[in-house]
Amino acid sequence: MADGIINVYKEKGFTSHDVVAKMRGILKQKKIGHTGTLDPDAEGVLPVCLGKATKLCDMLTDKTKTYEAVLLLGMETDTQDTTGTVLNTYPVEAGEEEVKAAVMSFLGHYDQVPPMYSALKVDGKKLYELARAGKEVERKARPVEILDIRIQRMDLPRVTITVSCSKGTYIRTLCYDIGKKLGCGGCMESLLRTRVSDFVLEDSLTLTQIEQLRDDGSLGEHILAVDKVFSSYPQLVMKEEFDKLVHNGNPFMRNQAEGEYQISDGPVRVYDSTMEFIGVYEPNEEGSLLKPQKVFLGGSR
Repeated sequence: MADGIINVYKEKGFTSHDVVAKMRGILKQKKIGHTGTLDPDAEGVLPVCLGKATKLCDMLTDKTKTYEAVLLLGMETDTQDTTGTVLNTYPVEAGEEEVKAAVMSFLGHYDQVPPMYSALKVDGKKLYELARAGKEVERKARPVEILDIRIQRMDLPRVTITVSCSKGTYIRTLCYDIGKKLGCGGCMESLLRTRVSDFVLEDSLTLTQIEQLRDDGSLGEHILAVDKVFSSYPQLVMKEEFDKLVHNGNPFMRNQAEGEYQISDGPVRVYDSTMEFIGVYEPNEEGSLLKPQKVFLGGSR
């Protein structure tokens, strides 16, 4: 069974779940998960976790993401993108400078109302299920952060923007909000995810390419080992006589492991004496005891 993360290029027409299903067929293994949903018409970077790395799915979902989107001004739809039903059209009277000011005004923190066509749940029901049934419910605004926003091209009524944002940000809704601020409405025409944490578009592989690499026997070269995700953390290696502690997922004392480490270093990568990656541990306040935060050791022991 393969363990690690592979940077998949999700093509248009596939859901994120479709990609996982196809990866299970390609690799002949069930333990596979994705790290954050992309709409079927969106494309781009979708890190897929294999084997032990599925424990990373929630951690990567929380990471910063970067998108390139085309905002179409002058149109509002029920889905906030061009796949939906057109609700209103308006003339676009704003000039380039006014559009630029409106786009840049969303830099930083803002409260975003999630769209009805989303997988968020209200009273146990997904919003998109309610929307398809013709129901609209009140949604609470959620704090999001636009870390960076840039205009790449402007050919009104279309504006191509690059956005880096926090977890939970809907780019469709950002497009809608920009259009609303300009008074002419707006929706998203296309979306390309170019980065999730350190996974970038240039390194992503289509499902066809992954199949070819599998057949060539070189796919392993494109699977990122689990511990590489934590390469910025200091490393501790257990003394052989204390391996059993981490094999059983127990805390251990600082002097039971080798390696340079100060309490200010925070979380640490832990390996047993044979250099098998165990997981991420965090110190107590004194720094003398380290407790497991995320353990990736397989069940072979």
